[in-house]
Amino acid sequence: MRDPRDFLPLKPLDLQLLLALTEEERHGYGLVQAVSDRTDGLITLEPGNLYRVVKRLLDDGLVSESTRRDAPSASDGDQRRRYYRITALGQRVVAAELVRLDQLVRSRAARDLVARWST
Repeated sequence: MRDPRDFLPLKPLDLQLLLALTEEERHGYGLVQAVSDRTDGLITLEPGNLYRVVKRLLDDGLVSESTRRDAPSASDGDQRRRYYRITALGQRVVAAELVRLDQLVRSRAARDLVARWST
């Protein structure tokens, strides 16, 4: 079993995609929307970039393709959306990253910086 810490620190986009997948299985456009909503539009994904990141997460074993498929609609022709889900390893990696970030935010240096610049 791989150590989740081997994947840390996560890239911000990786973390956002994995967090979106902890909520539910999603297809590409659903991931784009979830990340945009979660970041108040700060992060917007182009399809090429999204699928490049998804491929890397698949290769790393953090995400897998779901067996879920939407029925094709008249506008989609015969194409069916691919859905993705977070794996058990992906969940452990997200948890480890959130612990790491929590420790960082709670550090004395972080608290001092916030106190200095929030006045």
